[in-house]
Order: sequence, then structure tokens, then C-alpha cells
Amino acid sequence: MWTKKNIGDQTGKTAIVTGANTGIGYETALALFEAGAHVVLACRSERNAKDAEARLRVHGGTGSLETAILNLANLQAVHDFAYAFIQKHNKLDILINNAGVMTPPASQTDDGFELQFGVNFLGHYALTGHLYPLLNATPGSRIVTVSSMAYLRGQIDFLNLRSEHSYDAFREYCQSKLANVLFAVQLQRRIEAAGDQVISVAAQPGANKTDLSRFMSESEYNAAIDRIGALMDPWQGALPSLYAAVADDVSGGDFYSPDEPGGYRGYPGKLGLEPHAMDKATAEQLWHWAEDAAKVVYPANNP
Repeated sequence: MWTKKNIGDQTGKTAIVTGANTGIGYETALALFEAGAHVVLACRSERNAKDAEARLRVHGGTGSLETAILNLANLQAVHDFAYAFIQKHNKLDILINNAGVMTPPASQTDDGFELQFGVNFLGHYALTGHLYPLLNATPGSRIVTVSSMAYLRGQIDFLNLRSEHSYDAFREYCQSKLANVLFAVQLQRRIEAAGDQVISVAAQPGANKTDLSRFMSESEYNAAIDRIGALMDPWQGALPSLYAAVADDVSGGDFYSPDEPGGYRGYPGKLGLEPHAMDKATAEQLWHWAEDAAKVVYPANNP
């Protein structure tokens, strides 16, 4: 049973955690802070970031904290965050693409993409790309992209990524989480093709008591509990991301999840991905779509 007590000393490492002010992101940031890392709390608003920082400082840790505003629903804001980070830091050991939104009313990002797809996938694609040169210059760096078992129900509808034709909240959520896994695996393929040493992995937290479900009605929430069972506390849901970020036996392209059947509860374990999440043709099409949408191309040595 692997818990945050198994995290080694992270002193000297710099980590970015997106969505670090609540739920899984907060617990991830806390564990890295406790272990000695310098943790950048990348949050949608200054208020959220400062609130998280205050709570973390009260809790205590041997590392250090920094706050930054990151609006993943605006590609220019993503660029500005990354540019400011690179001006201030000369290394990045861990990037945890954690922030997300689930089943909101029909809405779009500032750039016109369906909100869940734009925030959960495209914003993180762009963020990773802007930061990639610094990650590649940092020995042993890792990129952890957080997905969900909802990826199992996902499919990428390339004709409806701006909700051009229809909107179904849960369908779009599943699509975004499949995109996260396709991205993490395809990034690893491209890293290897470029001869780079960065590690890209995916993780999913299982079923947890967080405010991610805030857009669900009471009946929808109760039906989900009836279907998947009891929810874990966020500290336990953060463990797969933490394992992926720091454990010695992690390999690029891996997928980490709670280890009980179904992936909803348990402690971190490596889980195999279903074939549609490993499909190279879909992953490559998605990658080229994202390159064009975000105007970010990486790794540098790939065609």
C-alpha cells in the first residue's frame, strides 16, 4: 500500500500543480510541499491561489510555495503564465496537469471551444508545450496528466469540438478525459521519437469527495453514488498523481489508478489502458488538431 509517506525527499525540485486550490490538486500540492518541493499553485484566480497558500502554510511543510494565476480557458493566458514562469525559473521537475471541470451547462472557452474539452485537454496541451523546453532541460522531469475512468465512455468527435452541432454534458466530459489519456501517451511517443528524456504519464483519482461534482443535480449525484459506491477522501485520490510524479518505477506512457476493481477506490497501481485510448491514428489526429488550435508545436525535433 503506497501512501504519501512513501514520497522521498523532494527538496530542490520545482513542481507546478494546476487547480491546486481544491480537491485532488490541493492534496497533491500539500504532499509535495510536505516533502520539500517548491510548489507553484497554479489557480484560476488570485483569490483561490492565495487562499490555498494560506491553508497550506497553516498545515506546514518543509518546501516552499508560490502562487500564480492560470486561466486554462484562455490560450493567451496560458501562454502568459508559462512565459512568466520561464522568466523566473531555470528548471521544472514536475508538471501536474490536474485542473478540470465536469458537466457544466453548455459553455465555451474564451477561444470558442467547448469548455470541458478546452480546459481539461486543450489548455493543458498548450501549457505543456509552452513549458516543454524547460522540462526537457531538467533531468528526470515528469509530466502527469490527470484523466478519469470516464475515458472508457469517451470518443473524439472532431466535428463537434466547439459544440457546433450538439451538447451533452457527460458525453463531453468523457471525451475530454479520453483526450487527456490520448495526449499523455502520444506525448510519450513523440518524446521518444525526439530522443528526449522527459517522462509523460497519465493518472486518474477514482471517485472522491470533491467539488468537481458541483454541476450535478442531487438526483444525478445520488444515482452516481448508487452506481459506483462510496467516495474516497481527496488525499487518497491524489495518490495516483503523486505516485506518477515521484515513484522510482514509473515509465513513460504508464497509467496509474486506484487499484481496486473498477478503479474507483484503493491505492496507486499501474492500470492497462483500453485499445481506443492507445489508438495511434486517433492520437495523431488529435495532436495535429491541437497544434493548429493552440498554435503550439512540440517536441521540437518532431515533424
